[in-house]
Formats: sequence, structure tokens, C-alpha cells
Amino acid sequence: MKKKSKWLKAVSLITAGVLTVGALTACGTTTADKNEDGKTVIGVGGWPTKEGKEKDNFEARKTRFEEANPDVSITPDQWSFDLKTFYAKAAGGQLPTVFQTNFTEASQIIASGYSADLTDTLKKHGIYDKINKDVLDIISKDGKIYAYPNNAYALGLACNIEMFEKAGLMEADGTPKQPKDWNEVVDFAVKIKEATGKPGFVFPTSGNNGGWLFTSLAWSFGANFMEQGEDGKWKAIFDSPEAAEALQWIKDLKWKYDVLPANNLIDHNEYYKIYGTSQAGLMISAGDLNWKVGQYDMDPEFIGMLAMPAGPKKHVTLMGGTIVNVSSKATDAQVDAALRWTETAYSPDATDEFKENKEKELKLTVEKGQIVTIKSMSPWSSDSEAVKFENGLRDELANANPNHVKLYNDFIADMGDCELRPEEPVCAQELYGVLDSCIQEVLTNKDADCAELLKKANADFQANYLDNLDY
Repeated sequence: MKKKSKWLKAVSLITAGVLTVGALTACGTTTADKNEDGKTVIGVGGWPTKEGKEKDNFEARKTRFEEANPDVSITPDQWSFDLKTFYAKAAGGQLPTVFQTNFTEASQIIASGYSADLTDTLKKHGIYDKINKDVLDIISKDGKIYAYPNNAYALGLACNIEMFEKAGLMEADGTPKQPKDWNEVVDFAVKIKEATGKPGFVFPTSGNNGGWLFTSLAWSFGANFMEQGEDGKWKAIFDSPEAAEALQWIKDLKWKYDVLPANNLIDHNEYYKIYGTSQAGLMISAGDLNWKVGQYDMDPEFIGMLAMPAGPKKHVTLMGGTIVNVSSKATDAQVDAALRWTETAYSPDATDEFKENKEKELKLTVEKGQIVTIKSMSPWSSDSEAVKFENGLRDELANANPNHVKLYNDFIADMGDCELRPEEPVCAQELYGVLDSCIQEVLTNKDADCAELLKKANADFQANYLDNLDY
């Protein structure tokens, strides 16, 4: 389990002291569990702020929910999870009852005591045994479940169909060709560059995004990033030949094959902008491209998805996702109400309410001109009614050639020998930042030594983060 480091613990204590001063006037949604009518009040974080269909859908969902659950009153809260503000809000008792976070933050929030134990309520609601086993490990501690999964993803490759066509990388039925390994990815990237004059591949380098994707790449080269000793302490172990080989692969994309964009500082937004404006042919991505590239009006017919290629040592892909937490300050009645609310949008059971909300969500996606044919990994067991319903609805509403994403959809449905691996267990975001620096250096310095860079990065990560964990 991820533990809170000493510096983060200190920040929490400081912010707790500051917030205590203003606690009497603060408007936290978890302080009043009942309203004057005796209804259970729950604050729901992440409420849309912008007028439009998304907010309208939330409001309509609220109305339907409160009509079906007359003992509950929903209080919208526009705060969305942000690590910079989370611990201040949590220490001051200002978290909404229901809030959404990422897989990477799950163990830290659980260990900090800010997420309620949902085990008994999940059993009561008939959900406990329907959670995907790979996801269950991430949201559990000591046999208890502390979060409700709402989506999951596994990385694959996104490709630009138009560029693939120009490079001769399409089958006759509209299925893009699948690179079997990272060497073939290079071959594809070169062909795209030769055929279109545009970069054949794009890889992020900043905002922790480069380090995030590098971990999955390096795993396939046989690298590991940390290990836990018998004393419980963590040791960084990525100063290895395998990790250096993976970093060299990225370096070669720039200096040997010249298939990357000229920009060497690419954060999350720039990464998807490059793909979404057809400025690169291939990128590593999950299946949630619909909203990440939607703002660039990319034609759904140009979006393709492929399975994750194998590495020289193993076939592996990274698993991530988001979860719904319930504040540990919530009463039993609030926990129950929070799960009832959450189930209207994220449920393993295809209830009428779930179907209506999911249909509204996907139809809005189509109206926005975003692709709906990609079938992402589910946080529920594969035989759940919700998974079957959503996948059927995506087929029904298909707004692009399904063959463009068939290889990825098939990969998600049956990964075969591919290992599904969660993100690193402690200090993941800090690790990604350290690795970002290594990636930037090899892309800006032709003479950079990959092994030496990783040796220094490994030592820095150990001294600055792993050694400071509050064991």
C-alpha cells in the first residue's frame, strides 16, 4: 500500500491548522448529514460548472434520483479532485461526501484515512462480488474495500487511419495492421513519415506523462522500478540494463529514425493535440480518446486503436482508471445514499436508471462528434449486465467503422498472454516526474548516456522520495 511521505504529512498538518481557524464559517458538504426535512444530505463533487447538456444531464439525474429516493437530498459541489488541494480540504473536513479520484491516489488516500470503508454497503447492494479482480486489489486494504470503481483502462496504441492508409498500413476490410512488437512500431513510424512527411510517432515528455508511459514500455523490456524488502522499506531498482534499453528506444526515435515531433516538451494537452490535429501517426493511449481529442474536432473515422505491442522480454500493458470515494466523515446513512447515487451512473447491473443515464451519455458523445466505437476495459467482471449493455449500445450508436478499433476491442476482451499491470505502488507521480527529466535529456542531447541518466535518477528518487516514506 502507498504510504503518505513525511513531507506530505507535514503539509496536511499545516493545512489542518490553517483550516481549523475558519472551520466555523466553511461550507463543507459533509458537516450536516440531515436537512430540516430529515433527509440524508450528500454532497456530490465534480458537478459540471458550465451550462450545457452535461450539466443538464447531471441535474436531470439528480431530479430522477431524488424522486426515486425521497429520503436523500443531493447537494452539488463543483470541486473536482486535485492533489494540490485535496489534503487541505480533507484535513479541514471540507470534502464532499462523494468525490472521484484516480487509481494512483487510491492507496495514499486509503492509508491517510480519508476514504470510508464501503465493504458492508457493497455487499448489501449486491456489488461486492461483481468487481473486476484486477481492480479489487487497488481499492482494498486488509480485506476491506474503500472505493467504488467507476471506470478502468488498459493502454494500447492509437493510430491515425488517414495516415495509415497513405502509408499502406491498412487491411482491405478497414482494419489497421497491428505491429507485433516495438521494433515493428518503429517500422510503421518510418513508413508514415516517408508517406506523409509528418511524425510517425509521438511520445510525451513533461507533466509526468512521459514517465507514466515509460514505465509500461520499460516493463516490456524486462525492467522493474522498485521492490519492497522484508523490513517493508522500498528500494529503487531502475538503474538497470533493461530500463536503459527502453530509454535508448525512445532516444533512437529522435536521433536514429527522426520520427518524432520537433517539440521536445510535450505535456498531456499537447500530446493529445498533436494526435487530435493529425500531426502524428501513432501514440500510446487508452481507449478514452473520445473526450481527449474531441475538442480538436477530429473525425471519428480517422481514429484507430490497436493492441499494445510486445517488448523483447514480455508482453505487458498498464492498467489505470478512476474510482469514487466516500468521505470517511460520512455517516452510515450517507454511505448508503452515496452508493445509491453512484450506482445510477456506474453499476455492474443494467438497471433502468443506469441504462437511461448511459444512453444519454453516449448519445451526447455522438452529438459532440466524438467516437463511441472504442470499448474500454471495465471495472466490473466481464459477464456483468452493465458491460454487455454498454458494449451493445456502442455498437448500435457506432459513428465510425468498427474495424478501425477492432484490434483494441478484441485485445480488451481477451488479453491472452499479455500481463495487465497496475501503476507503481508508491510515489508513482514522483517517479514519473523523475523519468520525465530522463526522457527530455535523451531527446535534447544526442550524446546523452541512458545508463548514466537512469543511475542518477534512481539515486535521486531513492533519496528524495522512497527514503522519506513514513514507514
